Amino acid sequence: MRKNKDLAEKKLSSKLVYQGRILNLFVDEVELPNGRQSLREKVSHLGSVGMVPLDQEGQVILIRQYRYPVEQELIEIPAGKLDLGEDPWECARRETEEEIGLIPGRLVKLATFYTTPGFCDENFHLFLALDLKKGDVNHDDDEFMVTKKVPLEQALEMITSGEIRDAKTIIGLFLAREWLRKGNNTG
Repeated sequence: MRKNKDLAEKKLSSKLVYQGRILNLFVDEVELPNGRQSLREKVSHLGSVGMVPLDQEGQVILIRQYRYPVEQELIEIPAGKLDLGEDPWECARRETEEEIGLIPGRLVKLATFYTTPGFCDENFHLFLALDLKKGDVNHDDDEFMVTKKVPLEQALEMITSGEIRDAKTIIGLFLAREWLRKGNNTG
């Protein structure tokens, strides 16, 4: 078996193919560990945050919104993209208030992960949002969503029934349950 450093691919050239509001697309020529050359398509993204808002009664606040790429409504946790140079903790506070009108008094980091590392460098920061206080909803002009409050266990059942199909939401709900099982509390 090769050592990790032997698996690295060396970038030979990079071409920006598309520059957008939330992502850039590059086509890079790389040298593979065996000396051959290949092309890699890479989506570059500033990163995102997602929050599992959990109230003191164990209710999770989910959102339902239409997602154009999959052409259907999805049930998700609140989430949003980082602004250039923005701290993930601050972004999580901002996005929780903007999307569901609640301000977390406490954020617990659950995980950081790559969403789709086969073609995208997006780094996703996942938080549990607790001690929720009333704030102001402030959706972006192109955002339309409805909130839904359900017990955490019901939200987990919505995964197994296929009602929840969004990866960040699935990961977030299971990690929130594990955090609670370890004896942590919401108050």
